Amino acid sequence: MTKKIQLPHHHGEDSRIEQLADQLSDLGQFQDVADIFKQLGDPTRVRIFWLLCNCEECVINLSAILNISSPAASHHLRLLRDSKLITSRRDGKEVYYKASETKESLLLRQMLEVLIGKISD
Repeated sequence: MTKKIQLPHHHGEDSRIEQLADQLSDLGQFQDVADIFKQLGDPTRVRIFWLLCNCEECVINLSAILNISSPAASHHLRLLRDSKLITSRRDGKEVYYKASETKESLLLRQMLEVLIGKISD
């Protein structure tokens, strides 16, 4: 149900603004978006996510590739997995990570490919 908003200036889109205001009131969905972007607010996590969009890898190899400690890599991986941006699978004692196939993960991958392409041009 749309609520009536008294706007100080009318630009001919009052009904559209009321619909948008209804969507803005659902803070939960905006918090979910903010949480996903928060995970990519750290350059190491962006690097890990980008790498895992292009290959599947274990913690030890990720640590070596990124020149960070295994505990640091594990910390970043846990945050990315909790955000459902990456998935893991166990093979014996080894755990392998890759980007998930969620809509959010795929869109972020596309965004990174565009932005990284612009950087390298």
